Amino acid sequence: MGSIIDGKRRWPVPSPSPLVPPRGTPVIGQQRQAAAPVAPGPKRRLASRRGLLGACAVLTLLLVVSVVVAIGLGPAVIAPGETARHLWAALSGGTIGADEVTTHQIIWQIRTPRVLLAALVGAGLSAIGVVIQAMVRNALADPFVLGVSSGASVGAVAVTTTGGLAVLGIHAVSVGAFLGALGASLLVYLAAAGRGGLSPLRLVLTGVAMSLGFQAVMSLLVYLAPNNEATSTVLFWTMGSFGAASWDVLPVVAVAVLGGLVLMYRRGRVLDVLSLGDETAASLGVAAGRQRTVLLVIVSLVTGVMVAVSGAIAFVGLVMPHVVRILVGATHARVLAVAPLAGALFMVWVDLAARTVVAPRELPLGVITALVGVPVFVALMRRGGYTFGGR
Repeated sequence: MGSIIDGKRRWPVPSPSPLVPPRGTPVIGQQRQAAAPVAPGPKRRLASRRGLLGACAVLTLLLVVSVVVAIGLGPAVIAPGETARHLWAALSGGTIGADEVTTHQIIWQIRTPRVLLAALVGAGLSAIGVVIQAMVRNALADPFVLGVSSGASVGAVAVTTTGGLAVLGIHAVSVGAFLGALGASLLVYLAAAGRGGLSPLRLVLTGVAMSLGFQAVMSLLVYLAPNNEATSTVLFWTMGSFGAASWDVLPVVAVAVLGGLVLMYRRGRVLDVLSLGDETAASLGVAAGRQRTVLLVIVSLVTGVMVAVSGAIAFVGLVMPHVVRILVGATHARVLAVAPLAGALFMVWVDLAARTVVAPRELPLGVITALVGVPVFVALMRRGGYTFGGR
């Protein structure tokens, strides 16, 4: 801080800020947007951190309660206290009565893996939606926009209709879906990558085109299916279901989703910069193309694992990021801390509705997420004071 002497007065001259250019300096692209935020003071940061921790604590408590309630509800209703007792007996190695074996198997072997899988997939889809919307700078982006979900669907449909990978037994469809997702990711990357790296527009256009192409291939496979049973199975699977949940597949999904959440959260500041544009990212020393490549790999792997065990579930990755931004703001570190918990809570209740509303039949998950997601999305668009991508 310097000074200028004018008569007997000493006028302070502020030192130039490294983030805010001096008045009169030309601003290119969105650089002025990057210079606008002012670092909050210690008290404001502390209050903001406490609010975030409070929101996470409340959502975690609601998620735990919802998991216990969802495990107990179904064709055979089990009280929450009884459900908690059986869960504790399974986790601690406790004993149960001989007349409770059937109830214990329903709780531990059938419902618990399914509810936990629903929570993991909901958390993963919500976080991936946040990352993709920042990565391509498009408020309408979700896991489907990159073609990964459609590629996984093609792999699963191909295995179901042709009987391929039969040596893998019950895991054949999941492996086929995962291979389809990886193949789709590779095709999208090769088609979208240019000399300047992965630009948002090329990535979106390539992903949308590839997605439509994969859907056409899937429709052709269904049309040429040799029997109606395979066709109905494929159509149900492409709309999402946790019916294949088991303790065998849960560890793989847990490692992929939780590992992906950590990697995505650690890139929260990178996502803040990418959402401002490539010119701003370059001025701040962030290689936008390289960061998009890394994020595309993370997103593709996590999406492939989830779609392989649950099918394609729409609207979760699209709507949940916007709902969370209204609650906690647009900073990606905050959104990525809350969105997985909110998505997990939402998906647990969606799965519960899917298997109880028309029991003993089961509704496809995509039907319920669409019925909930469309009104919420329309309400967000009509909400005053909210612009997609931030407040």
